[in-house]
Amino acid sequence: MNIEDLLRETLSDMAHEEPPPPPGRFLHVNGSRSRRRGLALAAAAAVTVLAVGSTFAVQGLSSRTAAPGVLAGQGSGETRAETRIIVTVNEGLRLSQVLKNLSTATGKPLEEFERAAKDGGALGLPSYAKGRLEGFAHPATYEVSPTSSPEEILAAMVTRFRSVAEDTNLVEGAKRVGRTPLEIMIIASIVQAESFDKRDMPKVARVVYNRLNRTPEMRLMMDSTVMYGLNKFGIAASHKDLESRSPYNTYARLGLPPGPIDNPGADAIEAALNPAAGNWLWFVTTDPKTGVMKFTDSESEFFKLVEEYRKNRITG
Repeated sequence: MNIEDLLRETLSDMAHEEPPPPPGRFLHVNGSRSRRRGLALAAAAAVTVLAVGSTFAVQGLSSRTAAPGVLAGQGSGETRAETRIIVTVNEGLRLSQVLKNLSTATGKPLEEFERAAKDGGALGLPSYAKGRLEGFAHPATYEVSPTSSPEEILAAMVTRFRSVAEDTNLVEGAKRVGRTPLEIMIIASIVQAESFDKRDMPKVARVVYNRLNRTPEMRLMMDSTVMYGLNKFGIAASHKDLESRSPYNTYARLGLPPGPIDNPGADAIEAALNPAAGNWLWFVTTDPKTGVMKFTDSESEFFKLVEEYRKNRITG
């Protein structure tokens, strides 16, 4: 049995389509609300959204997401009292989820957010985003005025992304690793989706690079991209899913998918720019319950890791 057959068999065994999961899957580990340079959000006239936090540690796959936390009644400290809303946008959410959560939090129609998301120029997206907001609605905690429009809220998220891009030296860093800024964001979104622990992110990024740079090039074979292309949620793609003709099917197509598959946080972007040193070509979450990931450059060792995963799944 070759490696692709094994992957298909394993995925077929474990695959099941899941609806978006309940709240609580994504956890805030440190709860910090650091104020970094560039938090003054002036992306558009009369923007009244202030970002007040950016550090989150992801504890699950991007398909296992929670609605953002919403708190009302936070005073702005101004003479004129105004009720404000605290909205937390977690790392790894797809844009469709972000827009739904923002609509729920603010009470504004989802259609207004969807319409605003299509106007990349008005939102201040960088040219390399090619007009698509997916990947650039930066996860953070935002303080939202009830009078803020969907355009202003989304523009503030893009402004936060620009601040992080500047802090991580995204454009120059992309040149250093031989990739475009958009490719870095695509890689970061895959890293975000595939990693249980941010400490594994640089290793996951290295696997992506090693596959892309291999001669002949290896297919990425990432379930996260397949599921995104099918607009499904779940921890694994089924055998039928892997037959998809979507451009996001990295089992069938070489190279990166055409765009980001979620909105990655700063840790994932850093990992994409600074992958760990190693020859790994495979990784397996050997214990899905605890999120333990193991990496290898050996096909025979990969088979052993898959067996370890199967045993843990049976006994877990």
